[in-house]
Amino acid sequence: MLISASDFSRRAFLGALSAAATLKAAPRKMKILILGGTGFLGPATVEAAQKRGHELTLFNRGKTRPGLFPNIEQLHGDRDPLKGDGIKALEGRKWDAVIDNSGYYPRTVAASAKLLAPNVKQYIFISSISAYADNSIEGQDETAKLATTSDPTVEKITEETFGPLKVLCEKATQEALPGRTAIVRPGYIVGPDDPSGRFTYWPVRIDRGGEVLAPGAPTDPLQIIDVRDLGAWLITAVERGAMGVFNTAGPVQRWGDVLAACQRATTTKHTLTWVPGDWLAKQAPDAFPIWAPFTGQFKGFHTWKSDRAVKAGLKYRPYAQTVVDTLKWYKAQSEGGRIKLAGPNAEREAELLAAWKKSGK
Repeated sequence: MLISASDFSRRAFLGALSAAATLKAAPRKMKILILGGTGFLGPATVEAAQKRGHELTLFNRGKTRPGLFPNIEQLHGDRDPLKGDGIKALEGRKWDAVIDNSGYYPRTVAASAKLLAPNVKQYIFISSISAYADNSIEGQDETAKLATTSDPTVEKITEETFGPLKVLCEKATQEALPGRTAIVRPGYIVGPDDPSGRFTYWPVRIDRGGEVLAPGAPTDPLQIIDVRDLGAWLITAVERGAMGVFNTAGPVQRWGDVLAACQRATTTKHTLTWVPGDWLAKQAPDAFPIWAPFTGQFKGFHTWKSDRAVKAGLKYRPYAQTVVDTLKWYKAQSEGGRIKLAGPNAEREAELLAAWKKSGK
């Protein structure tokens, strides 16, 4: 799902990143171009690169949090070469690597990849686990079948087009820079500064107290990756010159353990009421974020293998730390500046709890 970033303060954002692991300076200073850089993954990547002492350039429209990194070179334009000056600001410039975390349409990704191909050594494209065609199989890796579309020219993001378009974007970079690309396929990226409100819903909801509807079963699998861990690994991938395709869906956790971490992060009085996924699938199939029923077409949704990225240096912090940091970040925002949380509102949750109890199942 495509999401847009909210305008959070620089102070709050930098405070949220303070828990990130300390990074030593890189042995060689590298020039890195980030296409985007001011949304969610972009800033975490910038912070990691700065701690390693690299030289950065950001290319974006200058509309999302334009004052976030005042001391970094920023080039302005549009990913679409047909809009305004397009990507002309990138012409004639050389970088060691480019990290493309704002590419959604193959036409525009192809334009930047072709333009930069003669002047960069490595092109890292941030794709998605949604690039895969089948989530019903457990434990799949990067060789799994990819999603397709009957209309490769469509330029509208929907649940149906997002994955196939990411696949076509991957192919566009690989064709422009054969042997010099790294395709990165994350699942749910979570943590402080997350504008989607998906993972954040859970620590915030449990912190609010009362009876909490917990979907599914405690043994259901869950995969998340902290944005700071992914951002740090992207810089590691640049330093190592990593090429190929990498899943970065995070380690498989137990859903109940993650919710237990949310419980430990608060002192409010609350209880969890577990409601089976098959019942919720009929009553409210899309009500609860992050979790997915461990059955049918979703059985493999949270079981993707990321071994290849781990071998290439990807490291994960404990999910309990992500929970604590996310709740702390959310509560530090002003009332008017807080993100809108995904998930049901209090009234809808109460209705579902009442209906479940009335069903007598």
